[in-house]
Amino acid sequence: MAGCVVLVTADRRSAELSSALARRGATVRHAPAMTIVPHEHDDELLIATKELLAAPPDVVVVTTGIGLRGWIEAADAAGLADELVLVLGRARIIARGPKARGAIQAAGLTADWVAESETSAEILELLLDEGVAGLRIAVQHHGAGADGLDTELAAAGADVASLVVYRWGPTPDPAALAQSVRDAASGEIDAVVFTSAPGAHAWLAAADAEGVTDGIVARCADGCLVAAAVGPVTALPLQDRGIEPIVPDRGRLGALVRRLVHHFEVAQSSAVATVNGHLQVRRTVALLDGHVLPLSPSGLAVLRLLVDAGGDVVSRAAVLAVLPGDSTDPHAAEVAIGRLRDAGGRTLVQTVVKRGYRLGLSPSE
Repeated sequence: MAGCVVLVTADRRSAELSSALARRGATVRHAPAMTIVPHEHDDELLIATKELLAAPPDVVVVTTGIGLRGWIEAADAAGLADELVLVLGRARIIARGPKARGAIQAAGLTADWVAESETSAEILELLLDEGVAGLRIAVQHHGAGADGLDTELAAAGADVASLVVYRWGPTPDPAALAQSVRDAASGEIDAVVFTSAPGAHAWLAAADAEGVTDGIVARCADGCLVAAAVGPVTALPLQDRGIEPIVPDRGRLGALVRRLVHHFEVAQSSAVATVNGHLQVRRTVALLDGHVLPLSPSGLAVLRLLVDAGGDVVSRAAVLAVLPGDSTDPHAAEVAIGRLRDAGGRTLVQTVVKRGYRLGLSPSE
């Protein structure tokens, strides 16, 4: 991912995600769209937990891994963790996706059923099909709210206990968030990574506020900007706005990073085949057979001009036009071409006498 500028919009685990991307060569920027406000010391959560222990549930719905871990940590701070885990273990546990299941297993418990779609709608469909009248159901909510679970289950006759372990708060850096959407629209960013649906909503709302949403959607449509979502639920707000993100098969940060890397590796395989190797010109860097060429911004502009020409001749005047300043001296064009040859090999750019220059493509091209 050398030369790729990747924007991380997450607050939680952003350092881990940024580090993984940086190890693969990306330049990482961070502009959290939202922040998580924990409820470890929330009086309401403690009261709700004590009520649940006094009247144990038949079914427990775990919607997020971080929520379950935070709930148990809050109970532990109040000296109730062992009792809470015991009560949860006696109930039927339903997980909203693999991350929730992982947290359940980490707590020494077992998920009886997992919504592989990672949607509350799938959980609701299961429970309503089975019938919930007379059942006591505890629902651990994520920061975005209940997704209609409480209302629908209660309407079907269930006794619902709601436990909100954390809430989504506003971005900790409004200026950075606003700048990130402007940069995404203007071409300063190559990929934007999302790890939650509320975060995606908030980032798009910031784009609306800055008046750059259309530009972002257009860049995503033509492939210049890549949106990456950790799972299908996170992808929905983007899809609703006409952005089709890449999504890994498994809802894990590692899988998300691998999927993004694979995307750019595929782009690398479609690079131009030159006599000196496969050439790919990105926004801030050019790679020849995967190696970064030591080029200045003006050198990169000239190389992009030659690549866009597809092997056709580019005039000296056209080369001068992409160089800084307003020089008309043919020698300036020759110097720029000479630096390209120094970086990528003498045959990378060919001179066509009295006409100009062209990229040295391989015979297969």
